Amino acid sequence: MRIRDVYRRTQFGLSIEIFPPKTSAGDESLRQSLKRLSVFRPAFISCTYGAGGSTQHRTVEWCAEIQDTLGISATSHFTCVGSTVDELREWLRLAGDNGIRNIMALRGDPPQGQETFEAVEGGLQNANELVELIRSECPEMGIGVAGYPEKHQEAPDAATDLANLKRKVAAGADAVYTQLFYVNENFLRFREQCEQTGIEVPLIPGIMPITNFSRIQRIAAMCGAEVPDELSARLEAAQDDKEAQFEIGVEHAIQQCRQLMDEGVPGIHFYALNRSRACERILDALGFKRTQAECA
Repeated sequence: MRIRDVYRRTQFGLSIEIFPPKTSAGDESLRQSLKRLSVFRPAFISCTYGAGGSTQHRTVEWCAEIQDTLGISATSHFTCVGSTVDELREWLRLAGDNGIRNIMALRGDPPQGQETFEAVEGGLQNANELVELIRSECPEMGIGVAGYPEKHQEAPDAATDLANLKRKVAAGADAVYTQLFYVNENFLRFREQCEQTGIEVPLIPGIMPITNFSRIQRIAAMCGAEVPDELSARLEAAQDDKEAQFEIGVEHAIQQCRQLMDEGVPGIHFYALNRSRACERILDALGFKRTQAECA
């Protein structure tokens, strides 16, 4: 299923994001997690593209495996980092040959040790240029792009960030998937701003359940995500109890998702961190049905 077909009026688009593991043990653990999550029949599972494009072939391999073994559409991340246009075209051919029909088009983060993003000679500078390239080379490809409810950290202000997003959509994106957030009001304000700016494609909230507070603190700091004071205080008090942290984080994610669904979001994109337990708990609490095979 292509991204453009996922968010119909009568269909809620559940999607889950993973990353390519670094070890064979990690591969097997991820296979087990995906098997458990697949019973909720997500519209697609997306796989990230390592820093500097370091896992680009592993990403394609995982997408092909997801489609072949689970029968679920896969979405491959794709960035501008470290590649010329000719190399990007070559990767698109590789993805197409492996049956990939959806791409998450991202500029990508600056390589390690580099403070700002700089395109390589013969490369692309921005995600909207990458979307244009995908559309010209693979017109039928489904394309998702990133949105930032609390503003991309490199953008000088929200208006500039929204203008950048509008360019990506105008270039041919089918849907916008947000960075993680923990305050729904920030997402709802962002949604209103998108509508006022004329961005009309589906806007999908990205949810990363908190299962380890110290890890989320690092991730939230990197992407500028606000963690509510009350939630932080509860997690701080449970620093020595991993199970308590897990329960607090899952409870918050369930509340977030319920409110977002009440607000009429067309789907939810879960950042699963290659584990299934938190997402399973959340999806069960939200009333998502497991397939008959799991229930038997």
